[in-house]
Amino acid sequence: MWTPEYTDEYLHNCLDRYSADLTNDILPFWLEHGADPVNGGVYTCVDREGKLMDTTKSVWFQGRCAFVYAFAYNNIRKSPEYLTMARSCIDFIEAHCIDPEDKRMYFEVTADGTPLRKRRYLFSECFAAIAMAEYALATGETAYADKALEMFRLIVKYHTTPGLLEPKYLPSLQARGHSITMILLNTAAVIRKVKPSPELDKQIDSSLHDIFTYFMHPEVNALLETVGPDGELIDTMLGRTVNPGHCIETAWFLLEEARHRNWDKEIVKNAVKILDWSWELGWDNEFGGIINFRDCKGFPHQDYSQDMKFWWPQTEAVIATLYAYLATGETRFLDMHRMANDWMYEHLPDPAFGEWFGYLHRDGTVAQPAKGNLFKGPFHIPRMLIKSSMLINDILTLGAGNNC
Repeated sequence: MWTPEYTDEYLHNCLDRYSADLTNDILPFWLEHGADPVNGGVYTCVDREGKLMDTTKSVWFQGRCAFVYAFAYNNIRKSPEYLTMARSCIDFIEAHCIDPEDKRMYFEVTADGTPLRKRRYLFSECFAAIAMAEYALATGETAYADKALEMFRLIVKYHTTPGLLEPKYLPSLQARGHSITMILLNTAAVIRKVKPSPELDKQIDSSLHDIFTYFMHPEVNALLETVGPDGELIDTMLGRTVNPGHCIETAWFLLEEARHRNWDKEIVKNAVKILDWSWELGWDNEFGGIINFRDCKGFPHQDYSQDMKFWWPQTEAVIATLYAYLATGETRFLDMHRMANDWMYEHLPDPAFGEWFGYLHRDGTVAQPAKGNLFKGPFHIPRMLIKSSMLINDILTLGAGNNC
């Protein structure tokens, strides 16, 4: 079925749709409804039509939004308003979102930047770092590359120094988490584009080692979210948790690093294995789409949203399947891409008011119609549209599977 002519037509159609959705819908929606002209930064708590529901600002979305608009500027369109949005979010971060006592970042602030909440996680810092790096790439302002590396060093300090961060569990449970491992892989890789450093290479090597050694469990065909200190499977509901969308995102982060290393075959092999495992566990054969959570041994999962379909696992599947096809040339990944892409477009875009729904029931019906909150905003959808456009251009220009 995937003749060269049909493949070319399919990819061109996807490229046209991604480009149009990004520049005519998603990015304009947040410029109109999210940008704060008074205080700077971005609001994300908006209803279906884009009306502001809550002026609380998500700090990690200040970084995420800045990254996306700079990323779009660098790879899609040199629009000055993209850089203005990115700079506004970065300025807001620097003015209001960093605790002067410990230099860590808050998680929620008011409209004018008054701190509301800080969490024990380091994700706000990671997104601020990639935002500054991507902005430095867009503008040539090397000071922001320096700031990104400085933020990265702070992240590593808090991540690796015992006692600096409050542990999630009491000492009776010793564990490793997949989330910080994979996000540090991506954070270091983005900063490396503008500020190469041995410490970034060290972190990337460490993340690769930990993913392959501790979190990949072939005995259950799964990448696990939480494992013991030496990678042991913790045989509880927590330890058996698989987040398919998160694992699929990790797969394309790995393929990105494999490409940086001239398509390192071992990394490609493991990335494809993770994608296959996660697709097998995550794809809903009855209703389609990627489901939220699975138990690696097949027990019912305890999370209340376990059988819902959130927006972001679908977008990660679109990126990962394109990346896997570019890496391997195997047309089964085009089949997977078409499945994910078709389901995504059938259920997520809102033809009435623009942007995309984020929270769906298992059957694909909308659970709630708001376009944003503290956890959904301008990140996964526009990043997918940008990255997928880039990958398709690479496939059409370079071909697929030529290096592996």
